Amino acid sequence: MKLMRAQVTNYRCVEDSEEFSVGDMLCLVGKNEAGKSAVLQAIAGINPHPLTPVAYIKERDYPRRFLTEYDERHPFEQAVVATTWWRPQANSLRLITERIGAQGLKDEPVIVLRRYQATGVEWRIPIDEFKAVEFLLDQERLDGNERRGLKTETSDELRRSLEALEQVTDRQRLLLQRLSAMPEKNVRGLVISILTDHLPRFVFFTHYDRMIGDMRVDDITKSDHGRVHSSRPDSAPRELEAGETIFLDFLEFAGASIEEICKSTTYESLNAKCEAASIKITDQLREYWTQNPHLDIDIRVTNAEGGDRSPLNAGTIARARVRNTVRRVSVPFTERSAGFIWFFSFLVKFAQVRKLGGNLVLLLDEPGLTLHGRAQADLLRYFVDRITPHHQLVYSTHSPFMVPTDDLSKSRVVEDDIVPTRPGGPWTTKGTKVKDDVLATDPDTVLPLLGALGYDLAKTQFMGRNTLLVDGPADVLFLHCFSQQLRRRNRTALDQRWTICPAGGLEKIQSFVSFFSGTNLDVAAITGFDVSNSKKLETLRKSQLVKPGRLLIFADALGLPEADVEDIFDPEVYVRIVNQAFQLPVAEKLTVAKLDAAAPGTARLAKRVEAAFKLLPASTFEFDRFATAEWLLRNPEALDGNGPRIESTLENAERVFRAVNYKLLDA
Repeated sequence: MKLMRAQVTNYRCVEDSEEFSVGDMLCLVGKNEAGKSAVLQAIAGINPHPLTPVAYIKERDYPRRFLTEYDERHPFEQAVVATTWWRPQANSLRLITERIGAQGLKDEPVIVLRRYQATGVEWRIPIDEFKAVEFLLDQERLDGNERRGLKTETSDELRRSLEALEQVTDRQRLLLQRLSAMPEKNVRGLVISILTDHLPRFVFFTHYDRMIGDMRVDDITKSDHGRVHSSRPDSAPRELEAGETIFLDFLEFAGASIEEICKSTTYESLNAKCEAASIKITDQLREYWTQNPHLDIDIRVTNAEGGDRSPLNAGTIARARVRNTVRRVSVPFTERSAGFIWFFSFLVKFAQVRKLGGNLVLLLDEPGLTLHGRAQADLLRYFVDRITPHHQLVYSTHSPFMVPTDDLSKSRVVEDDIVPTRPGGPWTTKGTKVKDDVLATDPDTVLPLLGALGYDLAKTQFMGRNTLLVDGPADVLFLHCFSQQLRRRNRTALDQRWTICPAGGLEKIQSFVSFFSGTNLDVAAITGFDVSNSKKLETLRKSQLVKPGRLLIFADALGLPEADVEDIFDPEVYVRIVNQAFQLPVAEKLTVAKLDAAAPGTARLAKRVEAAFKLLPASTFEFDRFATAEWLLRNPEALDGNGPRIESTLENAERVFRAVNYKLLDA
């Protein structure tokens, strides 16, 4: 089964996350305390893997501010914590089709949910009972007489009507036996039993899960409720900590179980297995840990040394060390960096989980939090290469290096939705929300996304792309919208060889190009201009950091004394877009006449709009160039049509693109 969508409700800071889609890989982006961990934990509780158990505890997990109202809010049944929507895969569908026919299960998602104080999940199966019953009747070849008097709306009704017959034919008896042998004695129970076997387990792994470097292993036993220390006379039995569990996971991955260690009288075979497992994990580590490729992992099982600290001074001890093959020295595992320890621990945990087999969905909370940016990129590559071809993956992050910039549709924004109770009144929260819209309004939330996009753009420079520097993100979006509209009309658009990169304005272009000097960049720039910037423009041209002739200004391309990217628009078109982007009421809608009155003598269109906004009521949002560009990106139809004002706008865009594209010819 493949997870399609999920929704978390009534769990810690999440009152209702709302539905969000899930693909092969999903990145949850949000700032600290936004609720990312709570979302992952709630989903993990649907069907947790035994190695990473998650349980819902009402007193601990139900939103605390509503806990005293729990019975009132949920008078008839326990609160739902997580709801998931699944698409059955070919193997499940084949088994179902064999038992209830091709039309017995509708082509709709299967819903699996879990509540507080529930012993298992609830299923909502889109079964067409009537067609399933017809299939069963046909399978047993009941004729018209044998069908007469039978209720066939549902499988339960069919079974009860067969049980009520005083005399049954052989075919009726076989059909009754077939129904009675189904789980719950009906079609629904049969389908649930098939899908239950194919429902993936959720593996939940956090950045706190790090393997320890050594531990005593001969005093560990397994009980029905988990592994516990039980044989040491000087301490009470206790549950193992996460780091100890990961160490045991490694030993079991190596084939050295606790039972085998306790029964063994020689350690040569155990060490051989540990060495083999160390080599296998080290090979993966070297492939995806590019920070230092000269490391070997060495894990051995030995007798204790009496001078070591307790409890490592008695019994059988498993030890992990890391050897640097260049320096030819080894150090205890725990003396390596926190990032290295986490990365190795994750490889061990994932290897052991895969060894146990079964369908899995991985949920990773802040993976690689302590890793260097390059190492986080290695981890992301590991996700794509090793995990997503076999398992769905959902992870949370606030690091720009963990955002999949090649496809932002794989990202979701997680925000704590804070709203005022009334205008000017105190603030309250609607709880954590998971939004498919990655262009969130909270700048702190989208910071990792913007950082990731900027970093990705910067990386392209080293790859020899043609780079067009512009002032800011609004320029990127506007030029993209113009180019897409012109391309649809088979007119001159921005050459696709250009990579647009926001530099931050005229004064920062020099810093940007200086930073990347020596990388053989093919750079051109187009920037806004007003008369006050004449000296800065002349200084930059004289510096020749940008090749002569490759520093353009919108004013020259448009034949205007001053201009920004917004001056490509016909004023009437731009005003219409601004009005819709900010949803200005009728009385406050802008017109070109209002712009002229607000900023007489000002040439640049964006500056005139900014001045007009200052005359609007204080409750009106401040003018934001990026918000206007973002609205146009969402509503490209605003540039549809063939009216004279749209045509004037597109002709201006063509002038700009011809000037920019010409610079590719003299590169």
